[in-house]
Amino acid sequence: MTDYAVVNPATGQTLASFETLTDEQVEQAVASAAEAHRTWSRTSTVAERAELIRRMAQLHRERREELADIFVREMGKPREAALGEVDFAADIAEYYADQAEAIMADQPIAILGEGSAIIRRSSLGPLIGIMPWNFPAYQIVRFAAPNLIVGNTILLKPAPQCPESSTAIAEIYRDAGFPEGAYQNILATNEQIAGMIADPRIAGVSLTGSERAGAAVAEVAGRNLKKVALELGGSDPFIVLSTDDLDATVQAGVDARLDNNGQACNGAKRFIIVDGLYEEFTEKFTAAMAAVTATDPMQDDTVLGPVSSEAAAERLQEQIDGAVAQGATLLTGGTREGAFFAPTVLADVTPEMDVYREELFGPAAVVYRVSDEDAAVALANDTSFGLGSYVFTTDAAQAERVADKIEAGMVYVNLVLADSPELPFGGIKRSGTARELGHLAADEFVNKKLIRVA
Repeated sequence: MTDYAVVNPATGQTLASFETLTDEQVEQAVASAAEAHRTWSRTSTVAERAELIRRMAQLHRERREELADIFVREMGKPREAALGEVDFAADIAEYYADQAEAIMADQPIAILGEGSAIIRRSSLGPLIGIMPWNFPAYQIVRFAAPNLIVGNTILLKPAPQCPESSTAIAEIYRDAGFPEGAYQNILATNEQIAGMIADPRIAGVSLTGSERAGAAVAEVAGRNLKKVALELGGSDPFIVLSTDDLDATVQAGVDARLDNNGQACNGAKRFIIVDGLYEEFTEKFTAAMAAVTATDPMQDDTVLGPVSSEAAAERLQEQIDGAVAQGATLLTGGTREGAFFAPTVLADVTPEMDVYREELFGPAAVVYRVSDEDAAVALANDTSFGLGSYVFTTDAAQAERVADKIEAGMVYVNLVLADSPELPFGGIKRSGTARELGHLAADEFVNKKLIRVA
């Protein structure tokens, strides 16, 4: 069974428990989504769907304080960051409302013969969205908004520790005026979700989460010939080749590592520094990380709160302790109190160590010294992940070369924390198979129908 409960990671206290749906309720939800799709996708216009998405964005803004407080309770996000996440979710929804007509417009094709041809987009049907806990609003809206614009209907399974936020967000969709069955919150077990994926009424499934969860969902989807979109983990490189402001570059690294308490799939995790800058960068970076203290996430000035649970902190502790036992150097941190983990920096990590291949999901970074650009790229690509990456250089030609060579879905040059609604998000290798945000997100679960006229 999947237990849905709110356990405050800052205190360890269980604040609320939610009942898992019965099999009968799951069947009712699927039937409702299928029935809603038959009307929602055919009788509503693009403009009408966009207006509901716009209203949904407005309700996020109106309820931002309430939602932010829930996020803090569920996963320990600093409150200011939680407020920012709600605002970003509203921005994403408004983007899709603004872009709805362009997304759904017929796409002409220049044909070789006489006549005409277009690509016309239409919905596929009910979709299952399996969400993580680390961004309770952002993850939902970037899946739901483009697919509702297309005309698909949504069955949303939240992470077990996020039932309160997902319930509150489902109320927003209801209060915005979406028809019954168009968007539903599904507190289902993993076994029930597997059965839903196999159901012929379900058109596809999207998962954001771990490699293990992604593989399990993809296996079920593959057996049932269902489209699956996966956004999985990452171990993003932060490459420093040159800089005219080392302090600013160091601060960018700290910000990119500690964002969301170090629990972002596309957070900078491996800091790859060219030899001439390594010593000074590492000294300043270590000092800056050590200067941050994990504190009460409800305080307005909190930069770093707890990780999502005591179990998550224990896992991170095991990874750090294992790295040190295998010969890595601990420059700072490596300790925890409950779910509060001290900012941590490791050095002297080699390919023989487990941590070289692992994702550190928390406020922990690894610094590497490299001789030159080629060595930096080789190290950056020596991973099974391929989500995002960061390159700092004052040489525009070098930035172009390195960005072209990096094996990742995203490259950010001389900036961090620059996600935006119009920019596609996703990776390659074991980091996933799809794109979210931007126009590309609306093409994941859509029938791109060719209409050829003589």
